Amino acid sequence: MGKNAIVGQSGGPTAVINASLAGVYESCKERGAEKVYGMMYGVSGLLERQFCILDEKLKVPMDIELLKRTPSSYLGSCRYKLPDWHTQDGEKIYKQLFTILEELEIGCFFYIGGNDSMDTIDKLSAYGAHAKSEIRFIGIPKTIDNDLMVTDHTPGYGSAAKYIGVVMKEIIRDSTVYDIKSVTIVEIMGRNAGWLTAAAALAESNDCEGADMICLPEVPFDMELFIEKVAELQKKKKSLVIAVSEGIKLEDGRYVCELADDDHKTDVFGHKSLTGTGRFLADTLARHLDTKTRAIELSTLQRCASHAASGTDIAEAYQVGAAAAKAAFEGHTGDMVALIRTTHTPYQCTTELHPIREIANLEKTVPVEWIKKDFMGMTQDFISYASPLIQAELPPYYVAGLPHHIYLADK
Repeated sequence: MGKNAIVGQSGGPTAVINASLAGVYESCKERGAEKVYGMMYGVSGLLERQFCILDEKLKVPMDIELLKRTPSSYLGSCRYKLPDWHTQDGEKIYKQLFTILEELEIGCFFYIGGNDSMDTIDKLSAYGAHAKSEIRFIGIPKTIDNDLMVTDHTPGYGSAAKYIGVVMKEIIRDSTVYDIKSVTIVEIMGRNAGWLTAAAALAESNDCEGADMICLPEVPFDMELFIEKVAELQKKKKSLVIAVSEGIKLEDGRYVCELADDDHKTDVFGHKSLTGTGRFLADTLARHLDTKTRAIELSTLQRCASHAASGTDIAEAYQVGAAAAKAAFEGHTGDMVALIRTTHTPYQCTTELHPIREIANLEKTVPVEWIKKDFMGMTQDFISYASPLIQAELPPYYVAGLPHHIYLADK
């Protein structure tokens, strides 16, 4: 087996993805890796021979601590779909990748990402077995969407959920300033899984009335029912705050945002671009009801707010990275590290390995029984599930009044 390791980051970043990178790096060094390389811009960058030696970048303990507290992907990311290696053109790409890995004397390959990244690990490990390569391929879960199968939750989700809970409380307080009818639509990320939007329910507490409605893609969206429900709620309460997933769909499967604009492009994985759901709903309500409306799109703020990161999330992100290195050095390949909740009270989580084929190209959605009828919120089962994931804080190091980050200046 090669004496070195390589790690990459792929897909949309999170507030804690770099904590997983730190876990991989430190665990690999502890286990004797001579060099730990970082892919710059994931597999896409590796194909262009873009990589760095992390040993030369992470020189002192403070670098590791800064890495844990720095949002986004330190190594850069990509949305690159590996082709089928069974085709002639596809096999050329795999041969190119494996040639680079062999030149770097790589024994362990780690990829931090979500569904599409696990597809990459699946394909690379399968081709590695076909080519009789000794390189070990391990997937490390990451996504704010929390839609990976097998794992109890994904690193990145807890911090995004915490941010959403914080912001919803603040928006709700702001919305009550004026004694007028108003509806605020808060658009939250989530294509087919509503885990992030469900986190809006965490805002409800003894000091906050919480969101008035929560609309998730798991439940077909009925426009007429939505308008009627808003009108009914405003008879009792003038100011409403509603959380909606960007991916809410009509009964016929169309995304609500498509009603405003049919020109929605798709990415290399075939995912349709979703934008404008909140604005469309706000405009629709303004046309049908005598109320002021506004739309707030949280967008990328959900995934880069490291100043509001969950301490639990950072610790678990590091944990899965370290567990991945341990698994690879013990001879495992074609697996992903999953988080397994062992107890609810007190909350405790451990890790275990699962074959990548149990995860790649599959999607975990919010259990429908956790969603209250008529968009009226989430049940206690969801609150019990999500609350432990947002606990504790690991604040940034502040310099001149602002968070201090670490980054690759030459990236």
